[in-house]
Amino acid sequence: MSRTVLIVEDNKSIVDILTTYLLQASFSPVVATDGNDGLEKFNRYNPDIILLDIMMPKKDGYEVLKEIRRTLNVPIIMITAKTEEADRIMGLDYGADDYIVKPFSPKEVVARINAVLRRIQPSNVRSENVIVVDNLKIDLEEYKVEVNNTPINLSKKEIDILWFLASNPNRTFSRDSLLDKIWGIDYFGDMRTVDTHIKRLRAKLNIKSDYKWSLETIWGVGYKFEVK
Repeated sequence: MSRTVLIVEDNKSIVDILTTYLLQASFSPVVATDGNDGLEKFNRYNPDIILLDIMMPKKDGYEVLKEIRRTLNVPIIMITAKTEEADRIMGLDYGADDYIVKPFSPKEVVARINAVLRRIQPSNVRSENVIVVDNLKIDLEEYKVEVNNTPINLSKKEIDILWFLASNPNRTFSRDSLLDKIWGIDYFGDMRTVDTHIKRLRAKLNIKSDYKWSLETIWGVGYKFEVK
């Protein structure tokens, strides 16, 4: 599953070169050309990481950063022509994970993206196809889930949801984004499908209060796999 990078940048030449290098690095770029468009694309695509310019029309990068940080902790790298120390500090204080000043090397941007994504990877991801969190084991290759070494009978979609959420620990995903990620963007079913699958997952997993993980509902937003 390729990772989605949201590029919020109004300079077409910069967007073009970043898109080219991201595609070569097996990322899936999504482009927004102003702050409002960036927030709309963020809510629609729920990207894995954001490249966010500061000087943009409609809403600047600081406003976009603050609005995103009110609900989600998605990694954000600021990209800007501003070189003053105060501007860099402001972005980091608002919650940016990294900061790149124009002009930059697109190879460096890709390297920074990979570095930030590595930092947020949970230490309990053992391989590309197996996730182990405390007493929970998800094996995507064999489509098996175990809790306390006991197999849990889950449907393929239930395993897909659990795998996706566990692959992104402590990140909240809206129902819309889960429908897009799990069912595909062409799916036109009811969002309550997600609620039903989460309810079944919780019942089958029988999550206890002393587990170091849980499936949490974030009211008004969506769901997350929380690692305690």
